[in-house]
Amino acid sequence: MFLGVSRQSVTKWEAEKSYPEMDKLLKMCSFFECSLDDLVTDDLTNRPAEDATAPKMPGGPATDVCGYDDHAKSLAWRIPTGIAFIMLGIAWTIFVDGGPTGILHEGDLLAVAGLFAGIVAGMAVLIPAGMRHSAFVKSHPYIEDFYTDEEKTKARKQLGVGIIVGIADAFLGILAMIATDNSAHENLGGAIMMLLFACAVLIIVNKSMLYARLNLAEYNKNAIDELEVEDIVKAAIDEQRKKTLLAAHGVKTRKERITGSLCGAIMIIATIAGLVMLFQPIAQGIDPDDVNWTANMFWMAWVIGGLCCGIVALLVNAFVEDE
Repeated sequence: MFLGVSRQSVTKWEAEKSYPEMDKLLKMCSFFECSLDDLVTDDLTNRPAEDATAPKMPGGPATDVCGYDDHAKSLAWRIPTGIAFIMLGIAWTIFVDGGPTGILHEGDLLAVAGLFAGIVAGMAVLIPAGMRHSAFVKSHPYIEDFYTDEEKTKARKQLGVGIIVGIADAFLGILAMIATDNSAHENLGGAIMMLLFACAVLIIVNKSMLYARLNLAEYNKNAIDELEVEDIVKAAIDEQRKKTLLAAHGVKTRKERITGSLCGAIMIIATIAGLVMLFQPIAQGIDPDDVNWTANMFWMAWVIGGLCCGIVALLVNAFVEDE
């Protein structure tokens, strides 16, 4: 798996049905210690052996030869933007469903139309972004780490600032909701809260994805994990390496185990909280029209749980070391 490609791809190269991409060619040049021109135009089998004592030009630092950084930055904006569009649709629904002064009390059509528009806009961003990323990973299953320590340190600091700003943003939204509770502007407060939550998601997810893009070891691992067992068996690699890959196939890392356990616990708590908020008024025999905002906003338990899971995943990825 030196090049991170399947045996079928190599067979197509040999039959001249397809050709390696630039990042693969550069890795082969590095392996065979030849120039790109020699690799694609000459026969390397009869190349004379080089003098071991001859000085060699030192290799330069790894570079982004396949446009990974631009792709990752674009993805880091597209994903949170799509999520934010959906949340904006929810904010509009909260605002229209009753309106800030009750004028739009019969605004169900406007509410549904706004929610639908937000979902459509979000999916229009998320689905192409996901398809584009899948195609990129398939074309570039292995990328050599080219980021510097300075870039990684800077991204970690930006992540910390982004988490703080995002949490503060969400907290302001909760305050807006509490401040307008049981008032003529209750729906406006709910809409403002959801709007600020959308901003918080945009900030936190964007900064987290920008930081995660620097972990190329994880990118390479995930790309390899997408291969089927049959692909590994047929891969043109030595038997020992093949056994190692088969043994590691589907095995979760320490970070993944910790993140999965913590997020599972968080979502269980969120589910319990949401159900309590929803059914407590019913259990107390309160008229549905008289319930307070906590019952109407029961679904926020899952939104907050999701945000907490995202923060936990970021912290685990940043500060927990794998075995």
